[in-house]
Amino acid sequence: MQITKEKEKRALIAMSGGVDSSMAAKMTLEQGFECVGCTMKLFENEDAGIDPQRSCCSLDDVEDARSVATKLGMPYYVFNYTDVFKRCVMDKFAESYANGKTPNPCIDCNNFLKFRKLLRRAEELECRYVVTGHYARIEFDEQTGKYTLKKGADQSKDQSYVLYQMDQEQLSRTLMPLGGLTKKEVRALAEKNGFVNAEKPDSEDICFVPDGDYASMIERHLGRTFPEGDFVDPEGNVIGTHRGIIHYTVGQRKHLGQTFGEPRYVCGIDPENNRVILGRNEDTFSDTVSVTDVNWISGDVPKEPVRCKVKTRYKQREQWATVTLADADGTEANIVFDEPLRAITPGQAAVFYDGDTVLGGGTIIKE
Repeated sequence: MQITKEKEKRALIAMSGGVDSSMAAKMTLEQGFECVGCTMKLFENEDAGIDPQRSCCSLDDVEDARSVATKLGMPYYVFNYTDVFKRCVMDKFAESYANGKTPNPCIDCNNFLKFRKLLRRAEELECRYVVTGHYARIEFDEQTGKYTLKKGADQSKDQSYVLYQMDQEQLSRTLMPLGGLTKKEVRALAEKNGFVNAEKPDSEDICFVPDGDYASMIERHLGRTFPEGDFVDPEGNVIGTHRGIIHYTVGQRKHLGQTFGEPRYVCGIDPENNRVILGRNEDTFSDTVSVTDVNWISGDVPKEPVRCKVKTRYKQREQWATVTLADADGTEANIVFDEPLRAITPGQAAVFYDGDTVLGGGTIIKE
């Protein structure tokens, strides 16, 4: 749909019910935009293992978002995306664990829901932009004519890692008003404006696993259980029995289910042979990793190896590395770190940084 000139300052606000998206809505209105609020319904109670007779956190979130939208005088909608969320996020999450990987569902939700489905919905509503409460910054580089994705000013809340799959079109049509603020500043502004969610705690769990019990969710979702198998050392010697591979992730030390006389860490998961490999802490370090489905935010595939910093987990500090393309179209790459990194995990993302700027990233397939 063609966005008419008079709709250039019309924005669709993605409202989760939390303080961040609420303040993003307020700040967008203050910038003179005509705003429409919305919340995405992503799953049913049964999908998250919640009693269908109970009201769950998602219903409370809708009511909080509606309250803020009403206070700001914005139209407000709830859009049902349960089918696509199940297919693109929940199915992938469960199947990844079943195959010995540890996914990050927030990355998939951003990729498939917020910056695909919601942008299309914005077009239907004649909105030029989608607005989110992410702690990241989008800037336009006059010299290159490209949009760039940068870290948020609040380093403790920076969310650029989970946004690395964005492309130029998506960046050009997305606003992230909180990128230059700290969380403390956002809460203070929300309280000043009388928002009901000013002190609402941040969610620490994956939204569709509110109790944190990943294994139960995976078995319920896939309709099968995962059998016990062998713990083996790096040489392949059997040293114990595990509870099922979905209970483990690379780097894990606690909750192994048994003791070994010394600290043991998960070094790898072998789903084909139903084995979990345990070693010492030093066995969890590696200086190489391969990635697939690489996205280069600029749209330009580098012709030479790239020296940059790379982050392999959301809360990790990025480390110096060299990224070398493994195919002509730039979707496969090999990464060599200057220093070995602990617990590089298949299924997680490796995200490339040049200072505060996100160059791109890909999914870790092996170390």
